[in-house]
Amino acid sequence: MPCCKCHINRREFLELTAAGTAAVSLTGFSTLYANKKIEDWDPNKPFLKIGKKLKVQPVLMYTVSVPKKQRSYKSWGGIQDDEAADREVIRITKGLQTLAKKSEFPLEILPVVKVKTPEAAAKVHQGNFDVVIVYPARGGGELLRACFSKEKDTIIFARQRSGPVYYWYEALSVNYLQTQNETNEQAAKANKIVHVDDVVIDDMKELQWRLRALFGIKNFLGTKIVALGGPWGKYSPQAPKIATQKFGMEIIDVSYDELAKRIQSAKANKKLKRKTKKWAEEYLAIPKTTLNTNKEFVENCFLLYWIFRDMMTEHNADAFTIKDCMATVMPMSETTACLTLGLLNDEGYMAFCESDFVIIPPGVLLRYISGKPVFLHNSTFPHNGEVTCAHCIGPRRMDGVNYEPAEIMTHYESEYGATPKVEMPIGQELTFFDPEYSTGRWLGFKGRVIRNPFYEICRSQQDVEILGNWQKLKNEVRDSHWISVYGDYLKECGYAVRKLGLEWENISDVI
Repeated sequence: MPCCKCHINRREFLELTAAGTAAVSLTGFSTLYANKKIEDWDPNKPFLKIGKKLKVQPVLMYTVSVPKKQRSYKSWGGIQDDEAADREVIRITKGLQTLAKKSEFPLEILPVVKVKTPEAAAKVHQGNFDVVIVYPARGGGELLRACFSKEKDTIIFARQRSGPVYYWYEALSVNYLQTQNETNEQAAKANKIVHVDDVVIDDMKELQWRLRALFGIKNFLGTKIVALGGPWGKYSPQAPKIATQKFGMEIIDVSYDELAKRIQSAKANKKLKRKTKKWAEEYLAIPKTTLNTNKEFVENCFLLYWIFRDMMTEHNADAFTIKDCMATVMPMSETTACLTLGLLNDEGYMAFCESDFVIIPPGVLLRYISGKPVFLHNSTFPHNGEVTCAHCIGPRRMDGVNYEPAEIMTHYESEYGATPKVEMPIGQELTFFDPEYSTGRWLGFKGRVIRNPFYEICRSQQDVEILGNWQKLKNEVRDSHWISVYGDYLKECGYAVRKLGLEWENISDVI
């Protein structure tokens, strides 16, 4: 499948170039960027950490046992009085502070609140936080349910060996928790607002990945994204509408006429033109970078990079997408947008080609969950346990730190412009999202890079070993876009997808 949905022959391209140049010359907007501050591009600048911090409210739930002569007066658990509870508050606080320091995503840990009554629990939910972590040391079912948030997310952390054992390590059951076999409607009727997957016993790493998923959800919902040329959906015309209605995405439609004005003004800025030449030199000087196209194409890509970033800044957005990469933008910019989108991803922004709002929502979610650039690419037919992933906008800083080797070439279909052929390390583990159009069913699986071939297809290309039931993946062939990222984030993805009210299908053997 070609990189772009718009394809033109060479004669059409030359005609559009002439028409596009003529249109731009008539706009008269040469002063738009005359006094604009130009922030330098720096390949060594730390990767952007985008997203609002996740606010966590820990709650220690317990009751005080009163001794009664010749009677059973206490239940299981090592927290039987206020003094023990105070010691547990210190333990909880230290554990969460350590977790926050080790986490690559921002967490704000609020002071632990002790609750012994449903009324005290109700007051907690009036606070400003994103997720409540309930530490159910002791108490009855009414108190437990009162600690669950009806509006925010709830995680239960119970102790077995990590400290004084909790009563609810034994007493938690499906009487209180939604199961995998229950629908949300069934769970609501049974007053179950917390899922069995929301329970953690002892393990801080298990707690951490759940918080990472919730951080991803918080920042994914309501994402602002600049859509140059407007949005669409591959084989799913309703995709943009679903993205706005279901996920609250704010799609900012910017016209190509607006882009033409900006390009004209940018080209008239001599200081900016000098900067783009300098930035191109610095980019090509990155170790293991080779040039196999016209250097001027690279310079023009940096001009586009500056314009696209300026658009995002104006609209207070961290995400960008472009629709007609070839038929409209190439004649205006005298290059392709491929390298430009890669530059934005390498800096830490979210940049997607083709404006496909089937795959953009999973891409944004995975970017926030992983904290790394994501690779939007075409899918191919699975065979012999492998699949090929290819596109012309592959990011290079896939681990969020280092630049992978890359040959800067022409865009494949047009043999024009600048696009990176990125080489991923052999053996690199990847996590994949494969949405079933806009049905609300998302697939996930793991893979491992086995080759960086050079087929007559989009430039950044990898043959990937499918880790899991590859035969099942054959039944999910849709000629669609996938999204991938370095590392294993299947647990976070599955947890987040369920929280979003979508159907999750994990075809990998590893969960």
